[in-house]
Amino acid sequence: MALATAGGFLVVGLGIRVLAGGGGVLDSSGALAQHSGTALYAAMIYAGVFILVPEAEPWVAGVAAIAFCWLVEMLQLTGLPAELSERSLVARLVLGVHFDALDLVWYAIGVLPLVVLHAALARHRR
Repeated sequence: MALATAGGFLVVGLGIRVLAGGGGVLDSSGALAQHSGTALYAAMIYAGVFILVPEAEPWVAGVAAIAFCWLVEMLQLTGLPAELSERSLVARLVLGVHFDALDLVWYAIGVLPLVVLHAALARHRR
């Protein structure tokens, strides 16, 4: 289930970039493509936590996902992701290129609603 969910977020994010950006998969010039892509990337990471740790609590998974996203964003300050992105489409999609402080907020926007929904569904099932 977590793998399908992560894949779904990836497909939606790439689809928005293609449709809203008017260019290829890497066209993130529009605000819709940029911010939705950032939020959906974080949502995909949240789902990915459950691939690695299926029994994780939603709040723990949320903190882990946001921390990972923030770590990747901070790594962009080193220039290493930009260098790797010049040679690899996968590196560009996973690591990004340039630091953007606003992305730190959009990561939380992508994860926190999922945490709340997931926690509510878990409580409802018990």
